[in-house]
Amino acid sequence: MASGCSSTTHIAAIRSLILNVAGSDLGIENTNIKTAPGVTLDEQQKTLVGSVLDLFAGRPSLKKLSLWDDNGVFEDNITIASGRKQFEPQWYGLQTAFSEIERLHHEVVSGGNPISMDMKTRYVTKGISKEQTIESKINIFYDKDTGKITKVQDKWGGELPDSSFKNVSIEQLFDPWWWVHYGEGWAWWMWSFTWDTWWWQ
Repeated sequence: MASGCSSTTHIAAIRSLILNVAGSDLGIENTNIKTAPGVTLDEQQKTLVGSVLDLFAGRPSLKKLSLWDDNGVFEDNITIASGRKQFEPQWYGLQTAFSEIERLHHEVVSGGNPISMDMKTRYVTKGISKEQTIESKINIFYDKDTGKITKVQDKWGGELPDSSFKNVSIEQLFDPWWWVHYGEGWAWWMWSFTWDTWWWQ
């Protein structure tokens, strides 16, 4: 019995070592993953979370994006990018659209599937120095067999994307402050996209 336990522990240690080496080979910079009390992550989950934190920090690479399934999806309140040809430009666009990206807080609150994480990030848009702080609930879905990310949701304010009217309540439609916030969000992201794609870049 003791021999069996020792063998299992040995295998787990080897697997952990392999995953750590794989993570370093991927060039993942965010390795200090903060978790809520009682939440634990295995090495595979730590690698996925670390890679996603790097992406949100404007630090993409082909190696990190190789952790995504080719048919993966990125979704936030104004964007649904399906497939590699759509989600990769989303991540590469951050580093050219914003002069500053500062993560103010992150904490993994669930180690299931999806992995759920609270995040607060400050962005400064190039050209106009417009500053915006966004608090998000990040959900990372992954295939347990392949270990690849199948979907990442970035829910501003912890809510589902409201870019479509089907997700807007009647109260919101008649609330002028909601329209101001909605329009401001669109204007901010559209300027970021314009700055990133216009000729002076």
